[in-house]
Order: sequence, then structure tokens, then C-alpha cells
Amino acid sequence: MAWSLIPDRVYSSIYDIDTEALAEAGVRLMLADLDNTIAPYSVSKPSEAVRTWTDSLRNSGIDLFILSNNRSAWRTHDYCTMLGVPYITHAGKPKIAAFRRAMEQMGRTPAETVMVGDQIFTDVAGAKNAGILILLVRPIRLDNPFRALRYAAEQPFRALGRKRNRA
Repeated sequence: MAWSLIPDRVYSSIYDIDTEALAEAGVRLMLADLDNTIAPYSVSKPSEAVRTWTDSLRNSGIDLFILSNNRSAWRTHDYCTMLGVPYITHAGKPKIAAFRRAMEQMGRTPAETVMVGDQIFTDVAGAKNAGILILLVRPIRLDNPFRALRYAAEQPFRALGRKRNRA
């Protein structure tokens, strides 16, 4: 697979992803970023909506695995424990080691795996390097000037990904 920063699909949020269609396409593992993809940085407990979404993945035969760059071990540990999903914290995305380790731990191949994230330069770059389909979502909150600036720099890649949605 050629290296690229263009996501395979772009969605407004995790709730717009058709889990049944992913399962029908042979997806059995969803790697997902935590912060600003599944929950805002400041939220320490899974919401009922996140729990329902996680249940829909399970019901579709897809395992969820959190792959987070968060350096706070307690935040990822506590959130994932409450949600009942495995995780790797301080993953070092876009390096592919954590992607491979997660797939190995879950007994899955890149062909059976997708990544869901909110950032081009970590989530998309890492998933593409690992040979994984990448589903990009809009960040939940852009309440930090640096995040807003980074999001603006990512817009051309997001736009190209949205064109793939229509293909």
C-alpha cells in the first residue's frame, strides 16, 4: 500500500460509521483513538452513547481496541476499563509498532482491521503505514488554539478523503 495522508473515509463522528457494512466487508477489529475521537479530553467516563456504540460494534462482530497517544496512563486505563475494552496508551502514533501489537494481541490482520481517529498526522499516517483502512472523524472539540490550527492544516487531506466517500 502506498503511503498517504488521505483518509479512506471521512465522517462527522464515530456514530456515523456503518458498523454492519464494516462487518460485511470482513472487518473484525476496530482500533480507535480515544481523545477527541471517542471522548473529549476532559471526559473521564464513557457516555451512554459511547457504550451503545461499543455494543453495536460487538453485535456486529467487531472488537474495539483503543490506541491512544495519551501520556496519562490512568486516563486511558480508567476509561477503557469502564468501557470493557483493551487498550495501548502512549502508543507513539504514527509509528506502526502499537498498531501491529494491537492486531497481534487480538489475533487480527491488517485486512480485518480499521482505524478510527481524528488526526491526519498521527492516526491517518500510522494506519496507512500499517496497511490499515483509516476512517477519519471530525475532532469532538477544537477548544485549544493549537488543535484548531492543526485542524486547519489538515483540511486539504480531509477534503480529499470526503471525495473518496462518494467514490
